[in-house]
Amino acid sequence: MKMVVIPGAFLFPSPRCLAAGASLQHPSPLGLPRVLLLPPRRFSELLLPPVGPRGFKMENFDASLSPYFRALLGPRDTRVKGWFLLDNYIPTFICTAIYLLVVWLGPKYMRTRQPFSCRGILVVYNLGLTLLSLFMFYELVTGVWENNYNFFCQGTRSAGEADMKIVEVLWWYYFSKLIEFMDTFFFILRKNNHQITVLHVYHHATMLNIWWFVMNWVPCGHSYFGATLNSFIHVLMYSYYGLSSIPSMRPYLWWKKYITQGQLLQFVLTIIQTSCGVIWPCTFPLGWLYFQIGYMISLIALFTNFYIQTYNKKSASRRKERLREHQNGSVAAVNGHTTSFSSLENNVKLRKQRKD
Repeated sequence: MKMVVIPGAFLFPSPRCLAAGASLQHPSPLGLPRVLLLPPRRFSELLLPPVGPRGFKMENFDASLSPYFRALLGPRDTRVKGWFLLDNYIPTFICTAIYLLVVWLGPKYMRTRQPFSCRGILVVYNLGLTLLSLFMFYELVTGVWENNYNFFCQGTRSAGEADMKIVEVLWWYYFSKLIEFMDTFFFILRKNNHQITVLHVYHHATMLNIWWFVMNWVPCGHSYFGATLNSFIHVLMYSYYGLSSIPSMRPYLWWKKYITQGQLLQFVLTIIQTSCGVIWPCTFPLGWLYFQIGYMISLIALFTNFYIQTYNKKSASRRKERLREHQNGSVAAVNGHTTSFSSLENNVKLRKQRKD
């Protein structure tokens, strides 16, 4: 296998390195060990065998889909040809199908079993996604700034070779959506089934598939904005999840509600920025802009419902409970325990009855 030397390679290799099956020969400034990557053909064979039962070939099946994709979306962007997971849609589709199957069967399998703690691996997992999100946010912001991207509308080939930095970072954004399937798997293993909502499954299952199409047809240009905001939100979100997996840190975590508010704000800002591309069009395809606006509206509806169910109704029920306690002559403590003279008297009476 031909070894490719990449000067200045740091923490995350580019998807072109993955496509070339390269090893990182240049050590990072932090002295991190050099990473040897499997050639994509061998790695993809581990995930998905090219030949199925009775000689069925995945490549042939995917090739039969290509004319439909071309008729609906136009020609693919050739700059991502050969990149890991992007040539064929089938692996992305199968990963999503497996995810939905686990969502369906996982809680049934765990029903009669004890939940797993997963505390140590959760800290590492959330820390890793926090760092990856921070890396993507930084690279997207600097790339947009250096390439003088237009906020109102930016075409996919307006910046020439400078667009490749955005394309490479957005590939990592697409790949991170596959990694984030683990969010749901941890919920299942810990038997936190109440967190596996319609919103949660819809968001995770659709994002991976949508970004496969984005990377194949509009992998830069106006596509950068939503990914940049989402990466920033995920820095806050996964750092919160990582800290919340440490019991001693939970009393100091107060910003969960504001993370949901930030998610709603990002959807609104993305609609505004996407609408600018519709009002002041450029070479970026309008169909993608209309689709993104529709998808953002669906997320706003689902997240708003989640926010109302989680925060507004809980606060309303707490107010009613406190009012009821005050009417009964009791006072609620901060930690959720109640102390009152009436309850104390009742306890004394019960004890006397038991002694008699």
